[in-house]
Amino acid sequence: MTSKTPTPRPLEGGEDKYQQVLGQYDFNISDDAVREAVRKIIAEKVPENDTLQVKKFLMGSVELTTLKTTDSEESVLAFTERVNDFDEQYPELPHVATICVYPCFAKTVSETLEVDGVEIACVSGSFPSSQALIEVKVAETALAVKDGATEIDIVMSVGKFLSGDYETVADEISELKAACGDKKMKVILETGCLKTAQNIKRASVLAMYAGADYIKTSTGKLEPAATPEAAYVMCQAIKEYYEKTGIQIGFKPAGGLNTVMDAVIMYTIVKEVLGEKWLTNQWFRMGTSRLANLLLSEVVGHETKFF
Repeated sequence: MTSKTPTPRPLEGGEDKYQQVLGQYDFNISDDAVREAVRKIIAEKVPENDTLQVKKFLMGSVELTTLKTTDSEESVLAFTERVNDFDEQYPELPHVATICVYPCFAKTVSETLEVDGVEIACVSGSFPSSQALIEVKVAETALAVKDGATEIDIVMSVGKFLSGDYETVADEISELKAACGDKKMKVILETGCLKTAQNIKRASVLAMYAGADYIKTSTGKLEPAATPEAAYVMCQAIKEYYEKTGIQIGFKPAGGLNTVMDAVIMYTIVKEVLGEKWLTNQWFRMGTSRLANLLLSEVVGHETKFF
């Protein structure tokens, strides 16, 4: 991967405060070194995690997601009812962590969901492009929370980041976090657009410093989405941030998780880089829908399409 590192725009009157923050971190990482580290983890560590116990855990980390142009109140209501039904039909298995929808369906999910412990996430802030006035992003986020969203997923302003305008990127994230109130906020980096390990780590640190409760790989609308290499870099950034601040940040790969093995690889990267403290469905989430059925099929021992 080759891409020019953005040249940050300094503020008038002194060093950019975000440059001061970034200056505390090591960005001397190469894409080749990341690829080799990931290759080694997959070869040496993944087989021991390819177990029924891990797959059951992963089911409980799924953010069951519907973000289609054709979504309607009727389809989202039926989608939510499947989560209610799952809890009744498979009481011995963990329910999904979250239902993730557009903000206009927050109220529908909130009024339909009957399962305790399942969060209601809304993508907000002009998802998936983040190309809107900040006032629009704030209003959409506040309305989603008002209608019952318990978590908000926003997209970092990728174009501004690639232009080196870190101040605006971070300030927008902070403003949207304020609009979330006490609700958790995930910041989507859209790592496929960032290209390099250095950019991915830099964006991760900015997002965490600006108020992210989780950092998330991708919208799932662009390719490449959640790659093991991007996950590795983001988890390394989370680890370093935790060591410096004592603040634990969650991780969410999303997009491109097409097989059970994809999920096991993500689990293994989190386990190897961040450790057991992150292996709960509070700190590790996966944004997907297709994986829920695949994981369930492996757990019950036969193909099933429940969701």
